[in-house]
Amino acid sequence: MLLAFSVAPSGTPSGGSRPSDASVHDAVAAAVKIVRESGLPNQTDSMFTTIEGEWDEVFDVVKRATEAVGQFGSRVSLVIKADIRPGYGGELTAKVDRLEQAIASGS
Repeated sequence: MLLAFSVAPSGTPSGGSRPSDASVHDAVAAAVKIVRESGLPNQTDSMFTTIEGEWDEVFDVVKRATEAVGQFGSRVSLVIKADIRPGYGGELTAKVDRLEQAIASGS
């Protein structure tokens, strides 16, 4: 399974107020750290973090990342998109490789 997710806090954290710039980079960094420490293949871009693995292990990481972000606000927004394709692995890079080959061949 490939699972792309985006998680962000909102509201005031229980420990005090947020900086006035409304940036969420510290919260996102906490989530991405959990993803990277999971050992699962992953990739982060400016909008989403994508993880590859089995259903239970991927959702465990997303849950822990969401809980980490929750410390930065009183609410959490979570967006998930998944590609569930049993029997396939290495698709985090293989899908992009196939796309690049198609572009290069003029398809």
